[in-house]
Amino acid sequence: MAHDATALALWLRHANAMFANEQAALNALDAAIGDGDHGANLARGFAKVVTKLDEATQATPAALFKLAGMTLIGTVGGASGPLYGTFFLEAAKAAGDAATLDDAALAACLRAGLAGVRARGKAEPGDKTMVDALIPAIAVLDGGGSLAKAAEAARDGAEATKPIVARKGRASYLGERAIGHVDPGATSSAMLLACLAEAS
Repeated sequence: MAHDATALALWLRHANAMFANEQAALNALDAAIGDGDHGANLARGFAKVVTKLDEATQATPAALFKLAGMTLIGTVGGASGPLYGTFFLEAAKAAGDAATLDDAALAACLRAGLAGVRARGKAEPGDKTMVDALIPAIAVLDGGGSLAKAAEAARDGAEATKPIVARKGRASYLGERAIGHVDPGATSSAMLLACLAEAS
């Protein structure tokens, strides 16, 4: 399947709607082990992304990803802005000058985004972060699986953070008190991939 800038913009619009709708739920997850503003931050950031999409059409997937990344870094507070921003900026680099991305090229962009997040956040699998949702999703795509299957894997990966003691981020200060709570970053990452599957 071909993914051009128009189709990928639909992904970001779906994400904006998702984070607006799930803002309170993500804030509640974050309140248990963090600052309680994860949902509000992402809702604000993706609303700004959509505002910029409405102002000007992006010609390529790379331009679209770069716009999203720069906007999120400039708009979203806390760790989420730099991490999600890095995800999209690294995806933009991987997209290159291509006008459209086939499934393999899109998977490569997402893989590059994951690598950027891991490098920026120094996060490893099992640290109770967004990486725990992204890694299984990318593994599905690398194995030739669909975006829907990848989104499912991300959702399962997020759920699997529940019994984990956090080793990164604000939640790491809680020690064993973080056990029993799903990581909000992993949850929002799974939501982002669900929106991609829905838009594709």
